Amino acid sequence: MSVRIEGIHELLNDLEQRLGQKRMQQVSDTALKAGADVFVKELIYQIESAGDKGYAKGYTVDEVTVTEPFDEGGVRTIKVHWRGPHNRYRLIHLNEYGTVHNPNPPRKGRIAKALKNAESAYREAIAKAVREGI
Repeated sequence: MSVRIEGIHELLNDLEQRLGQKRMQQVSDTALKAGADVFVKELIYQIESAGDKGYAKGYTVDEVTVTEPFDEGGVRTIKVHWRGPHNRYRLIHLNEYGTVHNPNPPRKGRIAKALKNAESAYREAIAKAVREGI
């Protein structure tokens, strides 16, 4: 079942005229940061709850990084990725999907599970931040 919402563009244009473009961007940035915090907490929980099987040192959790909001293709965006001295970004896809030699690693599917579990809390955090900002 799908839902079609009409009038969103008119609402956004009206808010932008009332508050100004700069203020709307500030509200959007605050909402994106709040949503990213919710997602990162769930992501870290999922990674830590997978168990270590004797080889985990915590680098995957330590290197989770959230960017500042930026424009990408005319849309305000924030990215969650891995950056740090241990170069975990090279291994995250192997943990998420497995390999030919290890098709079921202990953390397989944890990012997807975090996305699914955090979806409603993410939406609530965004809505709350927008309500407070306006």
